[in-house]
Amino acid sequence: MDLLGSIMNSMDKPPSLTEKEKQLKKKRKEEIERRQNEEKDKLKRFKDRVEAKLLSHFKDTSNLTLKFEPMDQICRSIVHELAEACGLLSFAFGIDGVDRYIRVYKKEYPPCEDELAARRRGEPWNEEVKRRLIEKRRLDNLDDQEQECSSKKSKKFIPNSNYKDKYVHLIGEDAALKAAMKTQTNKSYGYVPSENKKDVRSIEQTMADIMAKKKQKLHTDPSESSSSALSET
Repeated sequence: MDLLGSIMNSMDKPPSLTEKEKQLKKKRKEEIERRQNEEKDKLKRFKDRVEAKLLSHFKDTSNLTLKFEPMDQICRSIVHELAEACGLLSFAFGIDGVDRYIRVYKKEYPPCEDELAARRRGEPWNEEVKRRLIEKRRLDNLDDQEQECSSKKSKKFIPNSNYKDKYVHLIGEDAALKAAMKTQTNKSYGYVPSENKKDVRSIEQTMADIMAKKKQKLHTDPSESSSSALSET
């Protein structure tokens, strides 16, 4: 016999259980199994209820979302699993262990980022809140645009240097001011303003005036009219 075997044989054996202790151990094991089976049955019934509720609720096309009561993490995981299996979206809101709940949405009508942010903050969300938020955002954008426009108007461009400084040693400081003369057209030539010399008549009016002058000239000078008639024949 080796050394290890001799040591093991010399040690005292653990005390054997009495019949009463064996019965207690067996009952304890059976109680644990019974509770586990009850928990499984409870979760199965809960799963069936949730699945039936999802199918019946979203069967109506007018229903776009469904809110569940606060529940523990195991039940929430079941709701998430069933919602995904039914082709739905599910989000959890609230504080875990206090009031955390699940809201389910149709995939065709997912929640916007503003709604998710509001519900995560514990704030209510409805069409009125959505309308006020859109209006507030529109006014904020208008204010930003007005401030941007006012800032652009208030900014005055100031050059880094004056171009005259580069040539001041050649032309002097006053040369540019003396050379810059304001030119304008002469509005009067002689004693008659140039505006009065412009012919503002239309072509039709000009032709009519010419014909009238010719007729007047023919009436005043009959000899010229007869000579013109002979020349035409």
